Amino acid sequence: MKRRIPLLVFALLCGALLTLPGRAFSDVAGGSWYEGVVARMTEQGLLRGYPNGSFGPEDPITASQFVAVAARCACLEPVESQTDHWAAGELAAALKAGWYDWDELPPTGESYDSPISRQLAVKILMRALLPEERGDYTTQSARIRDFSCLEGRYYEPVLAAYQCGVVQGGDAGAFHPRDSLSRAEACALFFRALERREGREPPAEQPEEQPSQPTVVRAGGVSENGWLQVKGTGLCNETGEPVVLRGMSTHGLQWYGQYANARSVQNTAEYGANVFRVAMYTGEGGYLSQSEAIGRKAYEAVDAAIENDMYVILDWHILSDGDPMSHVLEAETFFAQAAERYADVPNVLYEICNEPNGNVTWSGNVKPYAQRIVSVIREKSPKGVILIGSPTWSQDIHLAAADPVEGENLMYTLHFYAGTHGKDLRDRMDRALSDGLPLFVSEWGTSRADGSGGVFFEESERWLEFLDQRGISWCNWSLCDKNETSAALKPGTSPERGWTEEDLTESGRFVFSQMSIEAIP
Repeated sequence: MKRRIPLLVFALLCGALLTLPGRAFSDVAGGSWYEGVVARMTEQGLLRGYPNGSFGPEDPITASQFVAVAARCACLEPVESQTDHWAAGELAAALKAGWYDWDELPPTGESYDSPISRQLAVKILMRALLPEERGDYTTQSARIRDFSCLEGRYYEPVLAAYQCGVVQGGDAGAFHPRDSLSRAEACALFFRALERREGREPPAEQPEEQPSQPTVVRAGGVSENGWLQVKGTGLCNETGEPVVLRGMSTHGLQWYGQYANARSVQNTAEYGANVFRVAMYTGEGGYLSQSEAIGRKAYEAVDAAIENDMYVILDWHILSDGDPMSHVLEAETFFAQAAERYADVPNVLYEICNEPNGNVTWSGNVKPYAQRIVSVIREKSPKGVILIGSPTWSQDIHLAAADPVEGENLMYTLHFYAGTHGKDLRDRMDRALSDGLPLFVSEWGTSRADGSGGVFFEESERWLEFLDQRGISWCNWSLCDKNETSAALKPGTSPERGWTEEDLTESGRFVFSQMSIEAIP
């Protein structure tokens, strides 16, 4: 792809036509705290100045500039991108490498030239140069006076950066996670990270730890397994034997409700699925806008799954309404009715907050909500398994592990997309499991997190092997014919007949082939 590069930034990040490595910048004062760092990085070919010979050390560094320098430091090669932005290739490569998530810097490019926040910059830096570093939560969070201002998804990289000395803090211990970062400050971070990386032997590649599991984990339907129960970190059947569920999630019932009908549920069961997730969006024109119609459609899907001897997840699918407390009263009403309706039915699991997101915290928003909804469900359904999400789109499971909800038969959801999330998130899962947190992957996709890209077969296989080795149940996103990679059905597929391989997308064929395994060694 041919990309147009603005003249002003060409010499800065993409090729030193006018400024040679080692040349002093006109606005880098002798004796300034950053003079040596800028000079060293310039000599190494990592920095270049503007055509007029200046560097702009006090200017805020943009997202594209920061990622471009990180890519140069990590020797990351550009890849093809959907935009013609001058740094699009580096940004696309960084997204593919998992340095940041698609929603942090959308690939459409609207935020590429905006100042990057400190918390996102540190995340990108640590994933690019020091991905194996870890930070102790107790000791390092105490060093950050404004730690409460840090978003949950940035805890691990920021704490690791403090632990290894890449970030040293300032202003009496404040980090200012959402403020911008000057170009001089960014140079200092890069320089410390490079020194840290070069100052020790790189770690040997280690296979992901495989915890011991029972010789056989049962699949099968409700008639075989009965009421489910949570024992330790695992899901077990009525007699206490480990069981694993694999199946599909619907897309929004308000958009693709036709694929939550009886025939579509039957088709999914015939491919080997023993669980069906009913994604009842609350916002986006869903339940909160038309509660009677969407509620009826959800119950029809649940009843169809029951008819097919499947377990079924009734999912309160928050998304744009990212704080679950914003509609806690409506959730209490809904789950009271649903738990009463299915009180004596072993098939039904309750997912009470799909993906908390935005400016929400575990202790301030999600856990108080979960405690209330768990109490409501338990009044009607003493034994039903309840699935609980966490902040940052159900990825901050470490927060739940440190402060779990009170109750029995509770599990915590983890969501991932193979083209966006990788080993860091799997490592977080292992730490949560070692802390005793029961996990259920109630949503995952073969694409990137926005539903596009891929299919990422290799990463998907790596993820499923990881889940199988730990006996973790999953539902794939999604059973619909939307024109996106993650959809399982080709556009126009009929919901009123059986499906053949020709009706399935690449993702659908891959996922459906994974559902009928009867035992995991």
